[in-house]
Amino acid sequence: MRTIGLLGGMSWESTALYYRVANELVREREGGLASASLLVRSLDFREVRVLQLEDRWDDASALLLQEGRALAAAGAELVLLCTNYMHKAAAPLETGLPVPFLHIADAVAASAPCSTIGLLGTAATMGEGFYRERLAQQGLTVLVPPDEDCALVDRAIFDELCRGVLSEGTRDQLRRVVGDLASRGAGAVALCCTELELLLRPEDSPVPLLPSARLHATAAVDAALG
Repeated sequence: MRTIGLLGGMSWESTALYYRVANELVREREGGLASASLLVRSLDFREVRVLQLEDRWDDASALLLQEGRALAAAGAELVLLCTNYMHKAAAPLETGLPVPFLHIADAVAASAPCSTIGLLGTAATMGEGFYRERLAQQGLTVLVPPDEDCALVDRAIFDELCRGVLSEGTRDQLRRVVGDLASRGAGAVALCCTELELLLRPEDSPVPLLPSARLHATAAVDAALG
């Protein structure tokens, strides 16, 4: 089993999900007392959020590369960035690490059961090209909500889910947004903020949901067990 490096803390709520899913998958596949070989680097999201809000993406990229290299130096044999939004700054990780870097959008694209999918995430993940273009390069047509619903989803992520708040009212609102994407032709909806899958469940959608954190962790375990 290869050692997986988890670069997380953005937020720690979703990093905890990665940790749990990876260990559950290894136990299911290997049996007995088997668990995943993991190294976890959990950053202070408060500091990372400042970089996001101040549009300091060069600084964010430098930070992620520094921390990714530290994981590799500590023994990680592949590295995951446990957040969708921060993949905006992930290019240096793909080219600058001495070990493989698994991009979360690739895991989502590989699991898509259709050619047209809806995308939910932070406002930037939905509105900018860094994520949608990666999916499009793999043959997917990507639909996003209208601006007012993008703002609603973004607030749900940063004001609630990243703070550990799980609200039934917010689930109802997100359920409507998902339904709207399905009515526009999305054959599946990708939850491309790792915190979203803490709230939305398969029964909340008329089409399959693609939980990015779980898919990403699964791809890592596949690679680790090889």
